[in-house]
Amino acid sequence: MENATSLTFTMTAYAVMENYKHGLFTVFLLLYLITIILNTLLITVIHHNKNLHQPMNVFTCMLSINEIYGSTALLPAVMSVLMSETHETPVKWCMAQVYFLHTYASAEFCILAVMGYDRYVAICYPLHYHSIMSNSKVVKLVALASLYPIIIFLCYYSLTLQLSFCEKVMPKLYCVNMELVKTSCTNASYISIVGLVLILFFVVPQVIMIVFSYAQIARVCRTLSRESQGNALKTCMPHVLSLINYTIGSLFEILQTRFNMSHVAVEARIFLSLYFIIIPPVANPVLYGLGTQIVRVQIMKLFMRYKILPTQLAKAVIAA
Repeated sequence: MENATSLTFTMTAYAVMENYKHGLFTVFLLLYLITIILNTLLITVIHHNKNLHQPMNVFTCMLSINEIYGSTALLPAVMSVLMSETHETPVKWCMAQVYFLHTYASAEFCILAVMGYDRYVAICYPLHYHSIMSNSKVVKLVALASLYPIIIFLCYYSLTLQLSFCEKVMPKLYCVNMELVKTSCTNASYISIVGLVLILFFVVPQVIMIVFSYAQIARVCRTLSRESQGNALKTCMPHVLSLINYTIGSLFEILQTRFNMSHVAVEARIFLSLYFIIIPPVANPVLYGLGTQIVRVQIMKLFMRYKILPTQLAKAVIAA
């Protein structure tokens, strides 16, 4: 590994961005700042309002922290490589970035699965919600969603960490595990096989939890009045949209990593590879900040207090 850590990878995907790098740098910087501001605002509002200290909002804060974590692992590095002359990334940073991005993606799905379970309890057992979602239960769910992806991926990633790397070219904007494996000096196809097997641990438990939760919600909603069904839909909508958004982005990235996508335009591949790490971190705080009535009210009150928005506009948003 001594020789490997002194190498750099040339990130060839940046070549097509060379003529627009200053404009793209500005776009990435704005996206990063927007991500930090929106997610920090949501966390701050929830933290400073005791009436928002509910399990769902605790999980929302977890999601926002994860968005900041994932964006910080990617966008500053993308901006740095974009503005460099050689578009090179040190192997050490590449290996670290692989860990950060994969744990971000895994944690995102775990948190969304836990949020789906929370919605199931809230809608199917409203009278027992606080007894079921007790403080100790919430702590356990937070620990599970935080530690599970870190431990599972680290066990898998330990196989990659044992490799040495001979290739110096990576056809991506950022480092991912399978591209890193392809640069190894030896045939490491077994890592790809292990990765496919580990999908059972990365994806299946979360999918089961989400499908079960919404199947039960659908069953209960059939017995409710139209008004109650509408209220249930409103409480679930931010989560459903976040889940769809995440799923689309993840599928794009998995397809690009596992299959030959050379028939797709380079610009399209670049956008799709960035989708899962750029769009959800911007969209989720908006969905949970403006899409959840009680959170939206507190944010608008904050905006009115500091005169960020006109009072009439803020009241209109609250009433929406």
